[in-house]
Amino acid sequence: MTTPFHHQPGAAMGPVPPPECPAHGLGVGPGGLRRFYGPEAERDPAGLYDKLRAEHGTVAPILLHGDVPAWLVLGHSENLHMTRTPSQFSRDSRRWRALQDGSVAPDHPLAPIFTWQPVCVFADGATHERQRGAVTDSMARIDHRGVRRHINRYSNRLVNEFCRDGRVDLVGQFAERLPMMVMCEILGMPEECNDRMVQAARDMTRGTATAVASNAYVVAALDRLVRRRRTEPAADFATWLVEHPAGMTDTEVTEHLRLILIAAYEATANLIANVLRMVLTDPRFRARLSGGHMTVPEAVEQTLWDEPPFTAVFGRWAVGDTELGGQWIREGDALIVGIAPANTDPVVRPDLAADMEGNRAHLAFSGGPHECPGQDIGRAIADAGVDALLMRLPDLELAVEESELNWIGNIMSRHLLELPAGFAARSPQDDDEPPSMARRTPPREDWEVQSPAPHTTPAPDPAGVAAQAESPAGGVWTDAPPHGASADRIPQQRRPAAPARLWHAVTRWWSGS
Repeated sequence: MTTPFHHQPGAAMGPVPPPECPAHGLGVGPGGLRRFYGPEAERDPAGLYDKLRAEHGTVAPILLHGDVPAWLVLGHSENLHMTRTPSQFSRDSRRWRALQDGSVAPDHPLAPIFTWQPVCVFADGATHERQRGAVTDSMARIDHRGVRRHINRYSNRLVNEFCRDGRVDLVGQFAERLPMMVMCEILGMPEECNDRMVQAARDMTRGTATAVASNAYVVAALDRLVRRRRTEPAADFATWLVEHPAGMTDTEVTEHLRLILIAAYEATANLIANVLRMVLTDPRFRARLSGGHMTVPEAVEQTLWDEPPFTAVFGRWAVGDTELGGQWIREGDALIVGIAPANTDPVVRPDLAADMEGNRAHLAFSGGPHECPGQDIGRAIADAGVDALLMRLPDLELAVEESELNWIGNIMSRHLLELPAGFAARSPQDDDEPPSMARRTPPREDWEVQSPAPHTTPAPDPAGVAAQAESPAGGVWTDAPPHGASADRIPQQRRPAAPARLWHAVTRWWSGS
């Protein structure tokens, strides 16, 4: 076992390279440790993971903003052990020695991420169970059919804004806006959904100079909501948290709403953008979706392996001195859940090109008692949103070369800045109308992408009529294809029950079973 930290947090780790030293350009900091921020980490995170794995194994020492030391856990099994063992690796950030000795200031760029708050994500034991119980109980009250309708309505509304143009940035005009619209509706604050809220939600997780101000903007909006719901209850998530028997304070409710809003928004926006990029650029996706061998939910799940919406989660803090992955971890050390590197761990995934269909062993939503409780809501928004978009615009094509796409990265995620696409201009449709394919300009035959045809039976079981009638996009199928679509244009689904399986899984999760 080794430890590269021969110092107290914040102390010098060796001579700092002079400004002209090439080490600065290579993302190497004091003590020869690699920086988990800056140009190299943002430009080529996968390459950085490979270097760290080759140099240190499954657990690697890295430097956070300001060259604050931490550990990045790269191995799949090591990440599972860390997330499943809160007795050794706590979520309480107040244990961090760098905070205790003042090495990390309150205005640190990552403060919105690690500053302790009275929420379940920073709690262990009985406190975690009380707070998370309130969250999961409130989620169980969400009307899943209503959410589906919101997704379809907002998807249609967004497509209507650009469908006459014949061109769109699928990130800025769709992927980044749909999740915020749906989540604000669920939480009970649709009037707060605006471009400033979208920008603040993105900014506060990037470690920027304005992250603290963006966090304050979001918290202020949620504060207003909580105060209003104390006197004006409604059928929304905020009210259910306020009224829950757990007896949450206003601060607890506000901070949990902030946690849910930002986590769900960031994850789902990235997921939608990543799925659409794969659809428009990856021949595997094009061929399998075109032939009906992959449903949209299956495409989403594959993307969760290849391009998880959160690449890492900060953090865990060592309860005492311990060993992990051959490294000696000291009490108070900070650790990062390495989601993206765990998903590409050669031990569990030696062939990155292999199909992961049906395998949910990825860590896209972390693991253990702090595994994301709203992951199926995020999946539903991505599934229905992508499906609705592709039903409306089946002829989408990437408008630039794939090499021209630009990404931006941070400690938690990596996402596309833009995804320009072109299509045949068409007329808007009613917001509440189930998405249907336009009659104009059939899509290219070599990579048509759209939802599979529903499976119909001559005499359906009355108990299952509702499930069978529900389309992947939330509309109602009849025996005929949707208006404007010919039967031969909709590929036969290889496994007819796939959307139903996802829908039943979401229903079970929402009902708490």
